[in-house]
Amino acid sequence: MNEEKKKAMQNLKTAKGQIEGIIKMIEDGRYCIDISNQIIAAQGLLKRANMQILKQHLNHCVKEAFLHNSGEEKVDEIMKVLEKFAGK
Repeated sequence: MNEEKKKAMQNLKTAKGQIEGIIKMIEDGRYCIDISNQIIAAQGLLKRANMQILKQHLNHCVKEAFLHNSGEEKVDEIMKVLEKFAGK
């Protein structure tokens, strides 16, 4: 597993722990703003993990595809992901 995937895994594991904590906060009737702040923090970790996975994809999968003259398909895949980020 390369460095970007390791970082993504760590962020996902941290986010998992935060989500479990958020569920407990809701069950315990904690203050809504505190819960919301924890949800925002978990979203940040998920976004960071996604960016690390995409970076790994660009550095390895897309690079290899261009070296073997099949990069256009990979560009289309990336564009679809970017459209999701943009909310289209």
